[in-house]
Amino acid sequence: MFIVMSLGGSILAGDLDSERFKTYADAILKISEKHQLLLVVGGGVYARKYIEVARGIGADEVTCDFIGIDVTRINAKLLISALGKAAYPEVPTNYNEAALAFESGKIVVMGGVLPGQTTDAVSAALSEYLGADLFLIPTSVDGIYSADPNVDKNAVKYKTLTGAELVRMSGETSLKAGSKSPIDPIACKLIDRSGIRTIVLDGRDPKNLPEIIEGEEKGPQKECSGTIITP
Repeated sequence: MFIVMSLGGSILAGDLDSERFKTYADAILKISEKHQLLLVVGGGVYARKYIEVARGIGADEVTCDFIGIDVTRINAKLLISALGKAAYPEVPTNYNEAALAFESGKIVVMGGVLPGQTTDAVSAALSEYLGADLFLIPTSVDGIYSADPNVDKNAVKYKTLTGAELVRMSGETSLKAGSKSPIDPIACKLIDRSGIRTIVLDGRDPKNLPEIIEGEEKGPQKECSGTIITP
């Protein structure tokens, strides 16, 4: 099975702890024993800090996007180092480079690509472009909710959503550089268009990932610990 994973910077590099990178690398290596992996890593809190400074000195949003992309590529390089020889050694900087790296058979890790695209959007585009079997989005919550569960105690978690429902829910998401949201509108539209099976799950504990994938191997699950997005 070919799996694309959108790994948010806040999940992987929120505190820039080397042990966190090692723990995630261990989970990824375990998954790669049976499956081919391509990961797109986000910038997280440090990207947002750089972007805030850039805005403060008058940088436009495209420049802020490029700054955030640079941070995502640094995080990708750190994860490649943690994965060792199992990983493709370079960070692809565009979709064609990612496709070529994918042919190596190694774990491919990359960051952002273009201004205006979040980690999720890049991952969704690659899932469609390269024909992924499964698209995983580990986040800091255990799925998609009707509202922010950290703010609204009445927020309802969705066990399943269609791509069309996801697009409708994403309508009010900000597209500013460094925006923090469950899934951005562009990614939602790509997920809906491609029909690729997508799971939004709790990424705070990397050990969850092999378990989710093991369940998928036995046949597409009707339910899991996250939110399943179906065509």
